[in-house]
Amino acid sequence: MKILDARGKINEAWVLPQLLRRPEPDPKVRRTVESILAEVRRGGDAALVRIHNRFAPKKINRNQLRVRGKFRAPQGEIRRALAQAERNIAEYARATRPKAWRKKNREGALTGENFPALGRVGIYVPGGTAPLVSTALMTVVLARVAGVKEIVACTPGPVNQVLGWALQSAGATEIYQVGGAQAVAAMAYGTESIRPVEKICGPGSAWVVEAKRQVFGTVGIDLLPGPSEIAVVADETCRPEWVAADLVAQAEHGPGSQIFLLTPSMRVLGRVLAEVINQSSRQSRADYLRGVLKTGAVLVVTEDLRQSVRLAEAIAPEHLSLQCRGARTLAGKIRCAGAVFVGNYSAVALGDYVAGPSHTPACGWRISSSGSASWSMMRRRCESRSGRSRRWPVWSGSTPTPIRWKLVSHEHQGKTAV
Repeated sequence: MKILDARGKINEAWVLPQLLRRPEPDPKVRRTVESILAEVRRGGDAALVRIHNRFAPKKINRNQLRVRGKFRAPQGEIRRALAQAERNIAEYARATRPKAWRKKNREGALTGENFPALGRVGIYVPGGTAPLVSTALMTVVLARVAGVKEIVACTPGPVNQVLGWALQSAGATEIYQVGGAQAVAAMAYGTESIRPVEKICGPGSAWVVEAKRQVFGTVGIDLLPGPSEIAVVADETCRPEWVAADLVAQAEHGPGSQIFLLTPSMRVLGRVLAEVINQSSRQSRADYLRGVLKTGAVLVVTEDLRQSVRLAEAIAPEHLSLQCRGARTLAGKIRCAGAVFVGNYSAVALGDYVAGPSHTPACGWRISSSGSASWSMMRRRCESRSGRSRRWPVWSGSTPTPIRWKLVSHEHQGKTAV
């Protein structure tokens, strides 16, 4: 754990590089992934099963790659909670789905855009340390709302019953119990059992992310997600135990997770730190928490809230929680964050599970990119329609000359460049 003092220009210049994350592929991971991708591309199902059995605790054969049959619905509270989350995510996705538009330009041609859904999308759902049901909902539901007909889900087997039910309920049309870089290879290149997809979405381990990086171009990808992360901007108006709860909830995601606290109050920093240590000791995933607190926790004391927000924007976190005075006003000025949680009562866990927005992490790349949304599963297609005869400005000759008006119609197509 790092406790840093960013007060003053000299200190801020020293602190800032310690907050920035621009991960580069690990050479060993890169080489391993290259080998796995090549092996699956050459060997198909046989190679896929062989690599899976090399790493998985439960061995499978080719006929067990695809999970068939219906998963039994969970009982009571769990089913109701998942149904509520799915409903909210779908409503949010429908609200953010881009809409087709058309308008006439000055010359009278009808121009516009359309957004057809992709035909076949692959969804990777991590399941190594815990079945990430929320990831299943926040990816598969987006594809369904976008109108994708074939939604292929890959997750390490054996598939957890609740996760399997959530995938089917959300709209997955195929489920395969295979994970890691080999799953990405199968979705990108195809095997005898798994037809290739048009785009691969979803977070995963360093090997999964590196595999997505290497297959990009052969297939589309949504982004290169990093580990879970949160930054909290807090002052004396916060509830330290609530701030700590938000930090701990993200830290328990496991290795690589990062948590940041930015506050102008040393008193708040001390109280939050005490609460983090206290709450961490009571969690079932205490081992993961200890690892994150040791290497991935950064607490920063700042001059004022303006500096706290400025540093938070530089971090560009997956989750940004504003538990401070003027949170609503500050939220309107934030550019770089996956999701912003405004005020003391906006628990980050609600956004992770049931509120509706999907903000799959991009590890600091939120400075220039956004999380997953329904449009991640769609194409943008431009349209232009002209009448038989219109006057257009054109270039004449092999070298640029001043624009002059010519009569352009279907008879001229192929002769004059517009």
